Amino acid sequence: MTDSQNETRPTELEDLTPAHASVTLLERLADKLGGRASVSAVYGEPITANGVTVIPVARIGFGFGGGAGREAATSKTGEGGGGGGGAGAQPLGFIEIRNGTATYKPIRDPWVDVVLPLTVLLAGIAAPRLARRLAKRRAQ
Repeated sequence: MTDSQNETRPTELEDLTPAHASVTLLERLADKLGGRASVSAVYGEPITANGVTVIPVARIGFGFGGGAGREAATSKTGEGGGGGGGAGAQPLGFIEIRNGTATYKPIRDPWVDVVLPLTVLLAGIAAPRLARRLAKRRAQ
């Protein structure tokens, strides 16, 4: 194997360029977190008290990105690397099991419970007034 082939295919961890190291790190992270992406991550452990079982429900997401680089021109030298990732969880609701019956109960944003009905109410009040004004303008 020639020296140029060793540069493109590192065989040992010490020989990794920054670009190869970042890709290797991202692959390892994705493998680890991907193995944890299961039903138990979305549905929490059931909790039972007073004959009622509650199972938490959440939305889980994660993503990764990476980059690499290498200068192709012979007069310049360069390397590359980079990467990043993130994960998040958002509670959506819970499943309540009581007397053999399961019911899903969503966790709602309190602003939606207040703003949406208020908007509908205001639109219901404003629409007839606006219609009368437009009718008067057309009549003139």
